[in-house]
Amino acid sequence: MKTLVTARDVDSGVEPTHTIEVICANCEYDLDESEISADTCADCGQPLNLKQSVTLAITSLPPIFGEST
Repeated sequence: MKTLVTARDVDSGVEPTHTIEVICANCEYDLDESEISADTCADCGQPLNLKQSVTLAITSLPPIFGEST
């Protein structure tokens, strides 16, 4: 299951656009939302062990030491 979270302003700054992907750790099957609450993987039949990865989308970075030339 992939979830796209768009950039937004939060109290501590900006939360960047990011994608959260949840898969079966045994067979790397892309689970859908209804399969995440199951005890076993719908694809391989093994006990469900979730693996999550987060991908950040950074479009620009502020200058670290003043303006760049």
